[in-house]
Amino acid sequence: MNNERLSKILVAPIVSEKSTRVADQSRQMVFKVLPGASKPEIRKAVEKMFDVTVAGVQVLNVKGKSKRFGGTIGKRSDWKKAYVTLAEGSDIDFTGIE
Repeated sequence: MNNERLSKILVAPIVSEKSTRVADQSRQMVFKVLPGASKPEIRKAVEKMFDVTVAGVQVLNVKGKSKRFGGTIGKRSDWKKAYVTLAEGSDIDFTGIE
């Protein structure tokens, strides 16, 4: 795994009510990741970008919804979500307030 690939694996953090609740209860952060990313790649990317220790990674594939656009039926893209459990004492702050 080269550094260029690791820097592209994490697409965006997911900030929602559910992800905030999960972060508070079990030290898990939620990220949108590349569809071809593996658990070891996600672990190394998070550890490299945020300088934290990762205890575990869970991934799930989110299926895109079917939608109608007037008379045309379309489909949103499928994507991959990763729940990253941080080790005790590690934390990532997305608010930017220090």
